Amino acid sequence: MAQTAPARIKVGIVGGTGYTGVELLRLLSRHPHVELKAITSRKEDGLPVADMYPNLRGHVDIAFSSPDKAELNKCDVVFFATPHGVAMNQARELLDAGVRIIDLAADFRLKNPSMFEKWYKMSHSCLDVLAEARYGLVELDREGIREARVIGNPGCYPTTVILGLAPLLEGGLSLIDTNSLIADCKSGVTGAGRKGEIPLLFSEASDNFKAYGVAGHRHQPEIEAQLSRLHGSLIKLTFVPHLVPMIRGMFSTIYARILPGAREVDFQKLFEERYAGEPFVDVLPAGQLPETRTVRASNKLRIAVQRPGNGDQLIILVVQDNLVKGASGQAVQNMNLMFGFPETAGLEHVAILP
Repeated sequence: MAQTAPARIKVGIVGGTGYTGVELLRLLSRHPHVELKAITSRKEDGLPVADMYPNLRGHVDIAFSSPDKAELNKCDVVFFATPHGVAMNQARELLDAGVRIIDLAADFRLKNPSMFEKWYKMSHSCLDVLAEARYGLVELDREGIREARVIGNPGCYPTTVILGLAPLLEGGLSLIDTNSLIADCKSGVTGAGRKGEIPLLFSEASDNFKAYGVAGHRHQPEIEAQLSRLHGSLIKLTFVPHLVPMIRGMFSTIYARILPGAREVDFQKLFEERYAGEPFVDVLPAGQLPETRTVRASNKLRIAVQRPGNGDQLIILVVQDNLVKGASGQAVQNMNLMFGFPETAGLEHVAILP
C-alpha cells in the first residue's frame, strides 16, 4: 500500500440498521477522510437513514438501499454489520473489485474452519479469503492490519479479555498459570443486537442480572485461539458472560494465579509499559478501579490491575463501550490503519458522563 493516504475514501456499510450499524454511521459521519456512499437494507430500501435514527439528522443525508442497488464495488472499503455468514458470501466479488473488507461478525475471526462450523452452525464458504484475513485487534497486530485486505473485527468480550491478559502472556512469558484463567464478564443489552426477542424486552432485562452461555459461548474459542497464539502454547479459560440491565457498556473481571517464580514482578508497571503510547488503552493508576460510565460512547478501554494482599491472585478489571471499542469504533480504528490515516481519526470522542 502506498505510504501517502488518500484525502477521502468511499465507504459502504452492509446492514446499517442494527446498533453496530448506527454506531458506524455516527462515527463515520464525522470522520474527516470518509465519504459515505452506500448503506444497505433490503427491508428499508429508500428510507432516509435519519428517519430511522433521528440522532443522525443533519449528519447523514443518504437513504438505505437494497443490496442489489448499492454500488459497493465502487467503494474503497465496505463494513459488514450483518449476521454471521453474510460477509463470506460477498467477500470474493468485492476483493476482485479492489474493495477492502471489515467484517464486524465472526466470518473471519476463527482461522480453524471446523471450529467456526461447530460454534456458528454453518460451513465456511471462502476458505482462501479466511486464510489471508487478519484478526483486527490493533494493539496486537498493528503492522499486519496496515497491509490487510480483509479484517475480522474482534468480538466485544474477546477485546476486553485478550487485552486484559496480553501483557502477561506475550512471547511465552511464564508469569501466570495458563490452565486456570477465569473471565467473569458483563455486558449491556445492546450486545445482543437490535432484535425483538423476549429476553431483551424491557420488562425482562430491566431490574435483573443473569448469566448465559455458561455451558459454552462462541467467544470462548476466539479468546483461547488468540491468547494461545500470543503465548505460543495452549491456554485454558473459564469464560462466563452475564447480561446486566444497562443499554451499553462492558465490564470484564479476569482472575489469574501468579506462578511462584513471578511473585516479585511489578504487574502495575508491566501493564503501564505495555500500553504506554496506546491511544485507546488506559491503564489506571494503582488503587483506582474502572467504571463503565467512564468509557460510554468512547473508543477507550480502561484497565486496572489489582493484587489483593500482595498475594498470588492477580485481578485484572477491564471496561469498554461494547458498541465502540467492542465493535464499531475498533472497526474504524482498523480502517484508519488500512488507509494510512491517523489511528485516532474520527475516534477522539470523550466519554459521556453522567
